[in-house]
Amino acid sequence: MKSKIIIAFLSVSSLFLWSCSDLEEEVLDESLKGSGQAQIVSGALAPAYGLLPQTFRHTRYYGLQLIASDEAILPARGGDQWYDGGKFIEVHTHKITPGNGLVGETWDYLTTNISRTVSAIGILEPMAETDSEARQGLYEMKALRAYLNMLMLDSWGLVFKKQNVDATSEILRGAAAVDYLQSEFLSVVDHMNNDMGPGRLTQNAVYGFLAKLHLNAGVYRDPYATPIFSKQDMDKVIEYTNAIIDSGKHHMSAEYFDLFNDENHDNAELIFALDQRGILNNDHSRWAYWSLSGSMFPRPEYPNADGTDGPALTPDFYQTWVDAYGAVDPAMADARFYQANVGVPENLKDLTGLNPQNDSDHFICVSAEEFEIDRGILRDTPWAPRKDADGNFYTCDGGYRIYPVGERREADMQYYVDHTLEIDFQSNNGYASGYRVSKYQFSHSSPNGNNYSDVDLVLLRYAEIYLMRAEAKLRNGDAAGALSDVNFVRTARVARAPIPAALTSIDLDILYRERGFELYWEMSRRTDMIRFGHYEDSWTEKSDTDIRHRLFPIPQSAIDGASNTEGYLVQNEGY
Repeated sequence: MKSKIIIAFLSVSSLFLWSCSDLEEEVLDESLKGSGQAQIVSGALAPAYGLLPQTFRHTRYYGLQLIASDEAILPARGGDQWYDGGKFIEVHTHKITPGNGLVGETWDYLTTNISRTVSAIGILEPMAETDSEARQGLYEMKALRAYLNMLMLDSWGLVFKKQNVDATSEILRGAAAVDYLQSEFLSVVDHMNNDMGPGRLTQNAVYGFLAKLHLNAGVYRDPYATPIFSKQDMDKVIEYTNAIIDSGKHHMSAEYFDLFNDENHDNAELIFALDQRGILNNDHSRWAYWSLSGSMFPRPEYPNADGTDGPALTPDFYQTWVDAYGAVDPAMADARFYQANVGVPENLKDLTGLNPQNDSDHFICVSAEEFEIDRGILRDTPWAPRKDADGNFYTCDGGYRIYPVGERREADMQYYVDHTLEIDFQSNNGYASGYRVSKYQFSHSSPNGNNYSDVDLVLLRYAEIYLMRAEAKLRNGDAAGALSDVNFVRTARVARAPIPAALTSIDLDILYRERGFELYWEMSRRTDMIRFGHYEDSWTEKSDTDIRHRLFPIPQSAIDGASNTEGYLVQNEGY
């Protein structure tokens, strides 16, 4: 199915008449290298690359993918904190209205980001015949346009086919959309270099996108049907993942959480990420702070940097770890689950009879440079710096006092924060309810925990390449090959115990579980749930089983903005 847009798109406002008009943008030096006067090529690329961190912000694409899955839940804490008009509750329950703000902002930023790639292509195309740098930039922008369109297809079931700023645009759905994206990626992949990542698109990134496209093609061609995973598609997944593996450009990170630290830009596991170093670090570190307790101050250097009591892990997703490891605590079975950094001595772990009012001597002393909060899935009471009555952190000889975190939002430090498993929209919606996820490092360069992070935001990494190949092999009947690939990922994190034991067998249920363990809170779960047939399952506060809700509603503002062209933008089924 396709429909033509009558209006020629010339700018952001004319490219998508329904796009938001008040995007929150920082002034950005148009040099991708971060210094000096921008050259024409880098100046063309910077607006498209530079908007990506905002597009993937926690209250846009990142949050939309996360909250719609069984990984996360965000209640109105304390009755109104994070209620935000009910947008997160709607997304979690799959009872989304076309006016939902989370859906609308994500649509606005994605379409605007696509518009910027089209504008860049228009600048670079005339230069590309004689300028090799412009030519490489042109390939990158075409690949980025296709990638962003693939995200539109995944979420809304449509793509925008637009070749240049003077052309009209087509909306493609289903098989036509898949074929278009495949042709776009294939038109550039052989010309891409492999030396500019992970902040710039490379040949391996495009191979990875092609693998993802074919892995999900059975869903994308007919999002409401039971997916058909053809041998042809799975063979292509294997072909493209093999190309990345055979390139020798990437390897697994021995420490899982190094992938999400300040220094991750040069981690060889990253294939494509949002570069936030240097001048670009005016974007955000909100993937790090969103889930953390609002009573926690993660960085001793910065008294204004705290968490915000956002989403928590659902009990259902936590149970997948428990089911896998049985009587063994997941923290003692799998290094991806948890990293203990604070180092609380055994004699201080028992908090019986203590509270923040009477525990002045119950602390450890750590220098700012050495202090890191625990990472991974956080349970019970975290430890972090504490402020005195004047708002200054308590200090000790050579460092800062690290205390059990007191609940300062709803209890004025009368008791400790205690992250419990249970969380829902009614009786378990307090500030501390739910286990938290601290996957990304609270950046040492962020004075407020919101902006100025040096941590690259990961969009594609080497572990996922092996997991995609494993799935394609398994769907093609090669269980032994799939098991080998999954075990390669499971046993790769050798820097720290516990190293997960190699599996002895594999099936689709185990593979689905393993993708969850490796890629939790990395925007892949919703897509995985649809592909593996679990999106209509029930979890926590979600019981909806309508297959039409696999896609999000097109924002009503978008439909209204295109109403002068009858039949142009049709609402998705079920809304």
